[in-house]
Amino acid sequence: MIKGKTLTPILLAGIFILMLGLSFAAVPLYDLFCRVTGFGGTTQVSKEAPKIVLDKIVSVRFDTNVNNLDWNFKAKSNVIDVKVGQVNRIEFEVENLGNETTHGVASFNVSPASFGKYYSKLGCFCFEKQELKAGEKTTYVMTFYLDPDLVNDPTTKDLQDVTMSYTFFSTDYYKQS
Repeated sequence: MIKGKTLTPILLAGIFILMLGLSFAAVPLYDLFCRVTGFGGTTQVSKEAPKIVLDKIVSVRFDTNVNNLDWNFKAKSNVIDVKVGQVNRIEFEVENLGNETTHGVASFNVSPASFGKYYSKLGCFCFEKQELKAGEKTTYVMTFYLDPDLVNDPTTKDLQDVTMSYTFFSTDYYKQS
């Protein structure tokens, strides 16, 4: 039989191990939660296009920004009108205005945030290391569709426009010595 003096340290050690395990699981669980629910405007990644295209039109606006990079970054079209369920392709022009090779990573968000779970990307340059040599220009492409289920959600069914905002961030992690 375990006495009170022995039970307390065992109980405290168990709580410590549980809390430690939860701290390591927090990031992947939060990421999973965001991807499933679209929380915070998290968009979806898809491997195939939907089987149905609706007549509903949504205007998709593209906002582009650069943080701590001497780059020019813009969408070839600032706004495109898309049919829900239709696969769309948007091109972004990027130019390194600096005198040396630099590296960047693009992140994004969608507004309104409730729309994130219905914005599905089939292909994107997001979250991948991009390198541009001094003076280099290139084009990045994103392929996406708006999930037809958005018309069944009371928070998104009446939306007529959505904004995708992309920001390229400098990353010292990828700089070469």
